Amino acid sequence: MNRNALIELKSVAKSFRSADGAPRTVLDEVNFSLAEGEIVALLGKSGSGKSTLLRIIAGLIPADAGNAAYRGQGINGPASGIAMVFQSFALFPWLTVQQNVELGLEAKGVSPEEREKRADAMLELIGLAGFGGALPRELSGGMRQRVGIARALVTDPDVLLMDEAFSALDVLTGETLRNDILDLWDSNRILTKGILIVSHNIEEAVMMADRIIILSSDPGRIRSEIHIDLPRPRNVDSLDVRALIDEVYGLMTMRSAQEAAAGTVAPTHLGYRLPETDVSHIEGVLDLLAAAPFNGRADLPQLADEAGLPDEELFPTYEALALLGLALVEKGDITITPLGLRYAEAEHTLRQEIFGQQLLTHVPLAAHIRQRLEQEPTGTLTEKPFLELLEEFLKADEAQQVLEVAIEWGRYGEVYEYDFHTGRLKLPDQEEE
Repeated sequence: MNRNALIELKSVAKSFRSADGAPRTVLDEVNFSLAEGEIVALLGKSGSGKSTLLRIIAGLIPADAGNAAYRGQGINGPASGIAMVFQSFALFPWLTVQQNVELGLEAKGVSPEEREKRADAMLELIGLAGFGGALPRELSGGMRQRVGIARALVTDPDVLLMDEAFSALDVLTGETLRNDILDLWDSNRILTKGILIVSHNIEEAVMMADRIIILSSDPGRIRSEIHIDLPRPRNVDSLDVRALIDEVYGLMTMRSAQEAAAGTVAPTHLGYRLPETDVSHIEGVLDLLAAAPFNGRADLPQLADEAGLPDEELFPTYEALALLGLALVEKGDITITPLGLRYAEAEHTLRQEIFGQQLLTHVPLAAHIRQRLEQEPTGTLTEKPFLELLEEFLKADEAQQVLEVAIEWGRYGEVYEYDFHTGRLKLPDQEEE
């Protein structure tokens, strides 16, 4: 083992059981280490297992195969030297700020006097002096996340894990909090030796990390790694930083050899995790791409700036455009296809027709729903059999999300209709009995 390694993973794998009892692999053959003095960012689309990997390191769930170690000792449960900050703040609403921050110290058996002293010092360090008696509901989102970070740091952890800790905040608040954390880290005002961040935000990863790990999806494996030697604080507008952001965008949108040869995304299957985006985002990005100044081709960071949307919303939209044959995404660029240009120039009715045709051609789940409805004498079916089908491939909540996407897309393309009150799908203009 590397003597300076805080965390070391060797051939780590994790699966869960689908509804039919078959295992579905979330992580496979993950080899990773976090060294002392290092900030590492994990990037990857939904389904890459980023949060699962973080929870294995935190000791919240076990790995199914391989070894996960903290300072050379196997991780078999929560380790006292590892703390985690969650996206959802995860505060106890009935406890004051002071009491929330003291929880970890109380669990370690620290005396009340020492707990109060250390919590007060941490609240002052994190910018919350004077708020110890407030309840979480009295605070803004940014302040609540500061409480979550203070609660993690007050125990002086070796390793700080951050699971999309800034994504629930507005851009300015998230950037301010991110910079404050980096200031504490770079000035050695916290005892933490290493930070591991899960993020969807490429700019955030480039601005914070010494190393970026990009995971592939279904199952999650380490696909790419970038070392960043630029000193902090970094200027987001500098040429070096912009070049790194472009490089990461390129790696995030790298297509497989199969996709490149086909000139489109790889064929999908019934249980394919449809990108979580809506039709308004798909059309909005396509319209933006088709118009000046892009005129059909754009650098993804520039398009993101123009769209004013975060990466976690844009990447699923890019995937949907490629999936439907309306654009090609490769090496950090997006190019409209001839069909995509025709779509952008079309009136609403023709757009719906094209959308429906592409949906039936490229999304097997939508084609399957349509076929089952056509085979049904009444032309209507409950959503239950389609959920059960998806649960053979996905967790229950993921299956529900994928079906919701398929329903929205299908309704827009007039492939089928859906009644939210009864939970039934039906052929267009088909009367229910």
